[in-house]
Amino acid sequence: MEAEPAFPLLRLLLPLLLLAMGWLVGGAIERAHLRRLRLREIHWRRLPLVTLREPPEAWQVQRAGLVVGSVVVSIDYWKRMMAFFRSLVGGRVRAYESLLERARREALLRLKETAHGAGFDAVLGVRLETARLASASRDGEGTAGVEIVAFGTGVTRSQEPG
Repeated sequence: MEAEPAFPLLRLLLPLLLLAMGWLVGGAIERAHLRRLRLREIHWRRLPLVTLREPPEAWQVQRAGLVVGSVVVSIDYWKRMMAFFRSLVGGRVRAYESLLERARREALLRLKETAHGAGFDAVLGVRLETARLASASRDGEGTAGVEIVAFGTGVTRSQEPG
């Protein structure tokens, strides 16, 4: 005869408690990141990122070079679980949408920071690329995270007479 666990309720509640804690802590971290993103976006709003391949005629470009900003984000357990449930019924996976939105904004800000650090005052031909990073477990199945790379041509413009 096998002995009954001393705390059967605890065995049931512990995973739920850990899941709830992960949701609360993850939400707090996400909100803090969104606040920091907003502040950095305000700080860097004067450094233009444009998708144009050629500079506007009014720009007198002195020098140019490649600039890159990238970020790798991990998919947390909570978002992965919510995506699994959503895959059962179909529809938008909002948990991933917020993750990708934050990652896109972070990559663009890192692009601006890199451009500024290299002495550029604008970035032309801005493009975004996304790559899924496969999990090392389960023979590469699943997603460990996502990389978003923002890149373009940094340019330094001559000072316009004013």
